[in-house]
Amino acid sequence: MTNPVQGTYVPTVTVTPPSGAARPRLTFIGVGYLGATYAICYAELGYEVLAVDVDPKRVEDLSAGQMPFHEPGLDELLKRNLAAGRLRFTTSYQEAADFGDVHFICVGTPQRSDGMGADLRYVESAIAPLAPHLTRKALIVGKSTVPVGTAEWVEHLVEKYADPSLGIEVAWSPEFLQEGYAADDVMRPNRIVWAAKTEWATAMLHAAHKGVFDLASTEDREVPVVATDFATAELVKVAANAFLATKISFINAMAEVCEVAGGDVTHLARALGFDPRIGNRFLQSGVGFGGGCLPKDIRAFQARAQELGAGEALRFLHEVGQVRICPGRGSRCSVRRSSPTPTTCGTLRRWRWRGCWPRPGPTCTSTTHRARTTRAGCTRSWRTTSLWPRRSRTPSWCAY
Repeated sequence: MTNPVQGTYVPTVTVTPPSGAARPRLTFIGVGYLGATYAICYAELGYEVLAVDVDPKRVEDLSAGQMPFHEPGLDELLKRNLAAGRLRFTTSYQEAADFGDVHFICVGTPQRSDGMGADLRYVESAIAPLAPHLTRKALIVGKSTVPVGTAEWVEHLVEKYADPSLGIEVAWSPEFLQEGYAADDVMRPNRIVWAAKTEWATAMLHAAHKGVFDLASTEDREVPVVATDFATAELVKVAANAFLATKISFINAMAEVCEVAGGDVTHLARALGFDPRIGNRFLQSGVGFGGGCLPKDIRAFQARAQELGAGEALRFLHEVGQVRICPGRGSRCSVRRSSPTPTTCGTLRRWRWRGCWPRPGPTCTSTTHRARTTRAGCTRSWRTTSLWPRRSRTPSWCAY
């Protein structure tokens, strides 16, 4: 299926889950924030769910009804579905292979220690122990945020580790969770994106999401489905994160202009937000974007684009990552090369440093940050980005 579908999706074929169950039995590999949230919510939608993790302590805690993180509403849903018997947790890949019809890969993809790219070892560590234990046809669905091209690589891993006579298939369906709203984002998504290569895989994806569609029907709404190819499904999530980060950095840059021009960035953002082409989400100036997703996903996006020969197209994301507002307004701030986060300076600036520069001194004043010259007497040389003589390839941050 390569054509986008508007409205709730209707499959062209009907399939019976390989396990023989009325609905597909679902496994979620990795029970961090992503996997645990999906496992709990799909159990709430009526599916039989088995969640798998290599951490025995996490599995033990979740089996006892203890959430490893806070997300509104999930504690109650966890306990209710454990009691109902629809949700279980295990460390056994053998058990997962015997149980599941659809296996969702929900492991982390952190930044590589030797570069900006995504570290995919956890994806392989989810496939490698699962695939050899599969004894019947199944669908493996990626949900982790990954570089474009990963789904094809996962297909090769399945060919390597699984019995080829079983016909194990791969699909991709990215997640779009927002912290604080994750349960609703799973059960009441504003869209579903998936990619599959065969009618059987597409029908299995529909069956695995039917609980979402049924809930939407009872609430008299539709869930748009975009059925696309692997590359597009992988790009959707990182493109969305890049766009949101750009919007955040844009309004913070406008805050700097408002500060020197005497304007009010709050009123500016409100006026912009009334434009339906722009909208008011992510237009609140502040300390900039952070967390466990946006920064590393944007860096991985840039790294993959560079590998594909399209690095220049995403060059602007490097600048997006430089815009920050330091939280304080103190007159002095520490200069620490080891600290990648702002401390007490209140000036919104984009700073870079080069390893060949002199060793950082102990202090510098925020007034010199506005001077756009090297501060005499400070052993650390620095300049504002606007006066930079050439682009630096060195990772940069606002670190005084």
